[in-house]
Amino acid sequence: MANRFLDMEDDDPILSVVNLVDMFIVIIGILMVVLVKNPFNPFSSDNAILVENPGEEDMRITIKDGKELTQYESSGEIGEGEGIKAGTAYRLPDGRMVYVPAAGE
Repeated sequence: MANRFLDMEDDDPILSVVNLVDMFIVIIGILMVVLVKNPFNPFSSDNAILVENPGEEDMRITIKDGKELTQYESSGEIGEGEGIKAGTAYRLPDGRMVYVPAAGE
């Protein structure tokens, strides 16, 4: 009769529930780490820029400046406008860009 009670303890359904709770705690911990490491998380004051679909017609740029998010979407059209030449930009052999302002009048 003692063996019968030992077998009943092995089939206790509450043990399965405890294992599920442990599994959910681990999953929640992993999600918290992912949230903290994400540069666009709402609790971070870092600055970040995200470019989605670069060079495509549906390109989107999201800029995070502190806690402010600004999103720009491409319309696929080429911009036009009036203006004057303000200077020239040169790319150096090491990849840096140098801007030289035009001589003012």
